[in-house]
Amino acid sequence: MDELKKRYGIALLLSLCMVLPCVAGGGVIPAVAGFIGKVGTFIDSMSVKGLDPRYIEAPKHPWQVILRGNVNQSSLSMNSSIPHAEESLPFMRDDLTWEPRIKTNPATYLGVWAGYRGYGLGYSWNVGGDKGRILTLGATGGSYGVNLRIHWFDNDEPQVRMKGMALMEFDEAGNPVFAPMEYNGTIELSSPIKTRVLFLDGYYLFNKKCSYAAAYDQSVIQKRSSGSLMVGGMYTHSSTEYDENINADLILLMGDIGAIRSDQISVGVGYIYNWVPAKGLLISAMAIPMLTFYNHHKIWRYDSNLKDLVDQGGWEEFFEMPDEDYRIREAEKDHIVSKNSNIKLSYDARLSVTYEWNSRMFINAYGQFNSFGFKLDNISGRLNDWYVNASLGVRL
Repeated sequence: MDELKKRYGIALLLSLCMVLPCVAGGGVIPAVAGFIGKVGTFIDSMSVKGLDPRYIEAPKHPWQVILRGNVNQSSLSMNSSIPHAEESLPFMRDDLTWEPRIKTNPATYLGVWAGYRGYGLGYSWNVGGDKGRILTLGATGGSYGVNLRIHWFDNDEPQVRMKGMALMEFDEAGNPVFAPMEYNGTIELSSPIKTRVLFLDGYYLFNKKCSYAAAYDQSVIQKRSSGSLMVGGMYTHSSTEYDENINADLILLMGDIGAIRSDQISVGVGYIYNWVPAKGLLISAMAIPMLTFYNHHKIWRYDSNLKDLVDQGGWEEFFEMPDEDYRIREAEKDHIVSKNSNIKLSYDARLSVTYEWNSRMFINAYGQFNSFGFKLDNISGRLNDWYVNASLGVRL
C-alpha cells in the first residue's frame, strides 16, 4: 500500500510539473474547463439515458458528498483433512481434521465518499474491532452499476477446531500413548493471518422504470415503485497469507500450506424491486444467485526445521523448540500448486432504505451479503462477507 501511494504521488507531481507551466502561459485553463464540461454533459446524459422520466428523475445538483459509517464482518473458514496423519505427524494417529476459521469481530468504519452523478471514490478507516481498511469506487447510471470494493484485514486469534488421535503421554516403558483429542477455541499467533479481498461487480436492469443508482448511491431519484429483471457479474480475488517463520507450526498442521489465493468470476440473473411507499422514501431489495464458472486457486507449500524434526523423530526437540527458532523454506516439491475448481453456486443479496428531503439532503442504509466456496487438494473453504452502511449525504 505504501508503494502504491508513492507511485500515485509521483504521478501527481509529474502531472503538476507539466500542467503549471502551461497554465502560466495561458490558454490551457479554458481548454481544460471545456473538456471537463463535455465530460460532465456526457455523464449527465448517461445518468438518465433511456429511462422513463415519469419514474426516474435526475437531481438538479450533480455533486454528492456522503459521510459513511460501516459495520463489516468477514469470515474465511477452511478445512484441512490429513489422512493417515501419523505419516507426517508422529504425535498423531489416523486421520486429522483441522478447521481454522479466520473470523473478524464486527468492525466499525468511518469514511467519506465523493462523486459526480454516481461516479466517485470513497475510503473508510477502522475505528473499532479488528484492524482493517476499505476502499470503494463506483460508477452508476440509471439502469446500470459498477462497483469496486477492497477490504484488508488481519487476524492473530483465529477460531479453530481440531479432531483426531493425539499423543497424550508416555507409559513407563517410554512408549507413546494416544487418545481421542478434540479442541474448539481460539489460538494466538505471533504473526497474524493477513487476508485481502477484492470485489468487482456490475449490474444491468432491463426495465427502464427501475433504477439501481437510486437505491445504492442516490445519484438519481426513484419517484414511483417499479421492479426489474437484472443480470449481474462479479469478480472476486482473495488472498490469505500466514507464511512467516513463526507460523511454522500452523503451516505444518495445514498440510504444509502457507498461503492461498483465489480468483473467481460469477454471472447470474436476479431481480430488484424499488418500492416508493411515500414521497422521498425508497425501499429496495435485490437478490442474484450466481454461477461461479471460473474458480481458480493457487497454494504455496513450505517445509520447515520443525517438520524436519518430525521426519527425524526428534520428539523432545520438536516440543521444546522456541517459536523464535522456527524457520520455513519453500517446499522442494510442489511449492506452488495451481488448480481450477468445478462450477459452484454463489450469492449476492442487498437491501437498501433511502429517505431524502428538499432535493439536496438524504440518508441511506443498506446491507450486502456475499458467499463464495473453494476446494483445492485436501483443503476446502468458504468466504462469507457482509457489511451494513449508514450514510448522510448532500448534493451540491
